[in-house]
Amino acid sequence: MKRRSFLPAAGAAALALSASPPLPAASLKGNIKQGACRWCYNKIPIEDFAKGCAEIGLACVDLANPNEWPVLKKYGLIPTMVGGPTTIRDGLNRKEDHAKFTEKMGPMIRAAKAAGAPHVIVFSGERKGMPDDQGLENCVAGIKQMLPLAEETGVQIVMELLNSKVNHPDYMCDTSKWGVQLCKEVNHPLFGLLYDIYHMQIMEGDVIRTIRENHKHYFHYHTGGNPGRNELDETQELYYPAITRAIIETGFKGYFSHEFVPKRDPMTSLREATVLCDV
Repeated sequence: MKRRSFLPAAGAAALALSASPPLPAASLKGNIKQGACRWCYNKIPIEDFAKGCAEIGLACVDLANPNEWPVLKKYGLIPTMVGGPTTIRDGLNRKEDHAKFTEKMGPMIRAAKAAGAPHVIVFSGERKGMPDDQGLENCVAGIKQMLPLAEETGVQIVMELLNSKVNHPDYMCDTSKWGVQLCKEVNHPLFGLLYDIYHMQIMEGDVIRTIRENHKHYFHYHTGGNPGRNELDETQELYYPAITRAIIETGFKGYFSHEFVPKRDPMTSLREATVLCDV
């Protein structure tokens, strides 16, 4: 699913992968199941990428194309987050689109079930002048139309929290407060949020406290350095060992996927991030 623009630096670094020595298999504590988002590494052939992820010790890959799922399975990786029918621009806050989205969701959620994927992702859509309370009401109605499909398969529907300040202007589900209220009104164990740490650092900060207070609504996590959405290193303001430890302390048993755009050799950066968050 092409939901973001890829930075040239990531592609250039990926081209050097074949010249890099194999990464040694990571010896991880495994207190949290880590993964990677495919779009950040889309210039790397899936066979090479999946093999590298397995050697690092990752458990999953988010947002891989369905034709890549058999390769992930070959290397023991789960296609964790499957693309749904909505887009960041056009989502569930428009009632007139609910019927077509629900119809498209059927085969997507059944394919996710067949592949062993736990989540299908949806988006609120942009405001386009709509008040947030009206958008919330509309999203509740749209999600409830999809819940029978979730109940049929056991696959969870998750809505992603994104920032509207830097990357996705006008996106409606842009704060934890709005997203958590949505979860409360839907009130179903198969609907929750994808808490993107990078996005929420930009919108509201106070990441660890927010996770502790709302963790029951967070079904999945994404990482990213801020500013810049690059490596989880000393160039950025988020300290991921503490964040990861806070997530583990909530009893979280789901998946925690890296969604940063590497500025250096991509698989080396991914391995470093994995080790950093292996607390």
